[in-house]
Amino acid sequence: MKTTVHGRRPRFAYVGSYTTPERGGQGNGINVYRVDPRNGAFSHVQHLGGLENPSFLAIGRDGTRLYSVHGDRSEVNSFIIDLRSGQIAPLNRQPTGGYNPVHLAFDASGGFLAVCNYGSDSLAVFPVARDGSLLPYRTLTTVTGTLGPHRIQQRTMCVHHIPLDRQGRFFYVPCKGSDAVVAYRLDTRRRVLVEAARVAARPGAAPRHIDFHPTRPLAYVINELDSTLTTYRQDRRSGALTPLQTIPSTPAEFTAYSTGAEIWLDRAGRNVYVSNRGHDSIGVFGIDRTKGTLSPRQWVPTHGRTPRFFAFDPAERFLYVANQDSRSIVGYRVDRSGLLSPARIRVTVGSPACIVFSR
Repeated sequence: MKTTVHGRRPRFAYVGSYTTPERGGQGNGINVYRVDPRNGAFSHVQHLGGLENPSFLAIGRDGTRLYSVHGDRSEVNSFIIDLRSGQIAPLNRQPTGGYNPVHLAFDASGGFLAVCNYGSDSLAVFPVARDGSLLPYRTLTTVTGTLGPHRIQQRTMCVHHIPLDRQGRFFYVPCKGSDAVVAYRLDTRRRVLVEAARVAARPGAAPRHIDFHPTRPLAYVINELDSTLTTYRQDRRSGALTPLQTIPSTPAEFTAYSTGAEIWLDRAGRNVYVSNRGHDSIGVFGIDRTKGTLSPRQWVPTHGRTPRFFAFDPAERFLYVANQDSRSIVGYRVDRSGLLSPARIRVTVGSPACIVFSR
């Protein structure tokens, strides 16, 4: 087995995709790649088919298990990861109790996996067994609220994301359909998520994804429908968010249609990164050291259509963009200041929706 430099375990990337005609899917399941630590290149290792829309992925705490939700379906799957080869094999599956699960995240202990059902406005919590398989959820949490003004995109709550904050205390759920972000705490005894706080966004903004500052009580949200970024102050005791600033996620001179998609902060807490579908760009925004507010630094083209997702490699030397409608993953180098520059990284893969890296 080929190893990385200094005899370390090889690094692998796992790519989820859309596969069904109703999603315009051209993907074929989950693909596994070995990652070259020197130049960031992907080398194909495995294709695991027979999966419909494995659209978002997560890796368990010890790195030996992979989990996926399935867009436009009603299940969550677990897989065994071979740490030497990177290859995966099915372990088990569970129904999510709702329709179109779109995101999943572990609690701080790694013992519970939370899933949000976009199509049925509900949240499920799955205990993780000792072998890494998922046990059934016990009770669904129904998400309710006032719907936004968009007659097509805001017909339901549209719970779109469910990450855990940096302190491991609250799960946050941006609700695209109700222009709100809701914080939940996990009741481990009852195995259910309980609402702790919520904040309203601008009508029609449609909060989509959220990320958190690594050290400061700040959260950042990409709003899908109005292509804006909102900075929030976080009360770490109650989970409450207070808005501080909202700015466009695309350049001022851009006037065509675009929607916000993904958001990440760098490990140093200096920059916020977002993807724009339509403008087809990654935006880089600097974080003010005093206020925590944002100012634009850079937009780079994604060299493909519909950058639904992007992610850093674990060392944050490279940033990888999944261009959903161009059958491509494109890589960029990240310099010491956080700015992006082109890299000779191109991967052809159908309808990529998510990329996660081995631990």
